[in-house]
Amino acid sequence: MYGRAEAVLGRAIAQRRTEAVAATKIWTPDVQEGRRQFAAQLGFFGGRVDILQVHNLLAWEAHLEWMEEEKAAGRIGLLGATHFSPGAFDELARAMRTGRIDAIQVPYNPLERAVEREILPLAEELGLGVLVMRPFAERALMPGPDPRELEPLGVRMWSQALLRWILSDVRVHVVIPATSDPEHARDNAEAGDGPVLDEEGRRFVEALAAG
Repeated sequence: MYGRAEAVLGRAIAQRRTEAVAATKIWTPDVQEGRRQFAAQLGFFGGRVDILQVHNLLAWEAHLEWMEEEKAAGRIGLLGATHFSPGAFDELARAMRTGRIDAIQVPYNPLERAVEREILPLAEELGLGVLVMRPFAERALMPGPDPRELEPLGVRMWSQALLRWILSDVRVHVVIPATSDPEHARDNAEAGDGPVLDEEGRRFVEALAAG
């Protein structure tokens, strides 16, 4: 979906495939095209996609029919659905309530908190996995405060504070910050090494984010 990302990721994890969780999407309203996308993904990821999601709920009911067959055959681990817009969260909640998906992917950060109203509570109730996109609000939260202000949080940089804010919500399982910079990827990964923030710490990040 994002250029050569799937092919590059497949090569990067090929020698450690069993240690990695490969998550990707089907991003078309056409079922046959979706099947073609999936066939290519199987080639990239060694014959199995661990989490396959319907991007932005595009023809999600039709796609889930064949995706469920592939899951039963062992070629998909978990099924998911994604959406970026709060305007689509009612439909996302409907998909969640069908019992046909295992995970969702939604935006969540101190500026975008619409998922707290219904989606996150529902995911917790149903036992669904939650992947978070846009942890930096499409860079609207950057560059952030002076690093010296972050000392009480035990992080070196603002991006780590934001990632730890998200991961401190027990309903969240994975955060996916986008980057093409290996150094940024290492910095982002470091955010998961320390303790989660308590409520006071989360409020502190929210105050910093509000400026």
